[in-house]
Amino acid sequence: MLPVGGIIVGAIGLLLGGLALVQVSKVNKTVAEHQLKVDKVDGIESQSAAASTAAEKSRSDVAALQRSTQEAMNQVGAMIGDMGGKITKLEEAAKKPAPVGSKKGGAPAVAGPGEYIVKAGDTGMKIANANGVSLTDLQSVNSGVSWTGLKVGQKLKLPAK
Repeated sequence: MLPVGGIIVGAIGLLLGGLALVQVSKVNKTVAEHQLKVDKVDGIESQSAAASTAAEKSRSDVAALQRSTQEAMNQVGAMIGDMGGKITKLEEAAKKPAPVGSKKGGAPAVAGPGEYIVKAGDTGMKIANANGVSLTDLQSVNSGVSWTGLKVGQKLKLPAK
């Protein structure tokens, strides 16, 4: 009876071994399917890391561009301010000097240092000769003056001798 019991136990062991093999085969197939999915996830992970690196580089580039743009705008602003000041000075210099004397009996014009008040019959050449300067120098310091239409009482600047 003992040998029959050993045969029965051996047969049961064989059956259980066969069942285990079938189960292991199913598990291996499932693991292989999951491995494909894991590989896809790994691929997505590497793409995500590359995109993150590219986004960080882009952020850095944008920040550098913002800094350089701000610096350029600061320089442009300073230049515009300087130009505004220069334009204001040019506008003031271009204004024709208003006649000091008026036809309504106001006080006569008085010449300050380095100035000349136009009198009747004066020309640019007469004024230059009377003050010991060249006509070219006189015209250059009075750029907004119409030399063909000098007015009595008009103030002119005299160049340094």
